[in-house]
Amino acid sequence: MTTVKLLKYSFSFCIYFLIQVFILKDLVLFGYSFCFLYVFFLLSLPNEVPTIPLLLIGFFLGLFIDLFYDSFGIHAASTVFLAFVRNTWIKVIMPTGGYDDNVPPTLLNMGLGWYLFYSLPLILLHHFIFFYIDSLGTHLYLPLVIRVLSSMAFTFLLGTIVQAIFYKKERVA
Repeated sequence: MTTVKLLKYSFSFCIYFLIQVFILKDLVLFGYSFCFLYVFFLLSLPNEVPTIPLLLIGFFLGLFIDLFYDSFGIHAASTVFLAFVRNTWIKVIMPTGGYDDNVPPTLLNMGLGWYLFYSLPLILLHHFIFFYIDSLGTHLYLPLVIRVLSSMAFTFLLGTIVQAIFYKKERVA
């Protein structure tokens, strides 16, 4: 990875973190739907990022979010799980020709159909782990399912809008 790309992803990490902590922290729709936009940072990293650095990035992103949310590691646990599953999921859905090198898996680079199939299961897993840990011991499964599904839809909708507006299609060099 070049220095320019490393700086670009570091800046993107900071932007996603700041937006999540200062804007989206208090944004809740109907008392059930939360937006965890920072998940899209992990989803938009290049396919070539190995699992161990991805786990570390996910851990530190979740830990920094936890510091501002006072959530005692719930974000860190769910982002580490997302980072752990991400590369395996990319290999499972890989087309026969493979992927282009150094092209991040974003909506504009991969297309809507592929991106839905790539991101929705990963967002669902992240949100399920997060809300399951958050509600341990309460035995309230219907509110858990409602929170997971509504938050997944809200996060995906906002993340798709952000990618459509601020990301640009990258060309293979």
